[in-house]
Amino acid sequence: MSLRAHDLGIRIGALPPGPLNAITDVAGVRVGHVTLIEGARTRTGATAILPHGGNLYRDKVPAGLAVLNGFGKFVGATQIAELGELETPILLTNTLATGRAIEALIAHTLAQPGNDRAVSLNPVVGETNDSRLNDIRAPRPSVAEMRAAIDAARAGPVAEGAVGAGTGTVAFGLKGGIGTASRRVDGQARPHTVGVLVQSNFGGDLRIDGRPAGPGGRTDSDGSIVIVLATDAPLCARNLTRLARRCFGGLARSGAALSNGSGDYALAFSTDRGTDARLENPAMSPLFQAAIDATEEAIINSLLMAAPMQGFDAGTGQPSQVAALRLPPDWDARDRCKGSG
Repeated sequence: MSLRAHDLGIRIGALPPGPLNAITDVAGVRVGHVTLIEGARTRTGATAILPHGGNLYRDKVPAGLAVLNGFGKFVGATQIAELGELETPILLTNTLATGRAIEALIAHTLAQPGNDRAVSLNPVVGETNDSRLNDIRAPRPSVAEMRAAIDAARAGPVAEGAVGAGTGTVAFGLKGGIGTASRRVDGQARPHTVGVLVQSNFGGDLRIDGRPAGPGGRTDSDGSIVIVLATDAPLCARNLTRLARRCFGGLARSGAALSNGSGDYALAFSTDRGTDARLENPAMSPLFQAAIDATEEAIINSLLMAAPMQGFDAGTGQPSQVAALRLPPDWDARDRCKGSG
């Protein structure tokens, strides 16, 4: 039985998690997966993140995007940078499925009531390359399967590990996948929640709370990660971009190689659409810490919740197998990790 970091007594930072310790602790946020494990060659899928359950094209949310190393395809990046808002759900999938994800988001958005006159929209798609375990040249997930991920999006607990867009991913030479975590921050007027979801598919020397925990030796230095951050804090697009950039602090803490061939993207959005005054710059520091800690824990969860997997290496045309993270017997999280329960 797989256990999350918090279940194992691992405490990243002093800020408390939300009730689910997931991106869906931010009220209104929904997550949906389509997981495709078929035969010996298909190990892929899609993950949809919805800031709210309404019509995003008509009820946009503020957003900001940060890029640490741009070896990847992040659809919609320039319009997010220009306008600072989201107008479609976010889809995560594999590298060669990016075009089909665009089609799925267009079809979903045009089909929503009230969008009958829409002639331009900005689909948002993140990707990592799952060809170590998946026949990525095959046309999966399909447009219909991508739309199923959007339709499946729900509030509540989020499935992690080898699910959705993380089905065939590899991190630190181990089975990677989808991971999530959250943190609560005392705000000036009310508490705020920061939730993070990651699609981990990168390399380096794995560390958990600063302690080496990987298989030993740098493995698979290239690779990518997509980090999606949600918050209910009332933030402008500029400060959401600053918040997204802090997610890379959690990525670095995990031992990521941050290599030339890595695509490292972080997207942050706020579900507060103008009901409160925007937080000023001095109020950002606790949110920055929450972003760092939640990202680090989400990465750990993506590894802990993934099981070993056999698949197909599209680069070699040969079968491939990747082990899951198993902490060594002498690991004692209680002696190493201190913080709020």
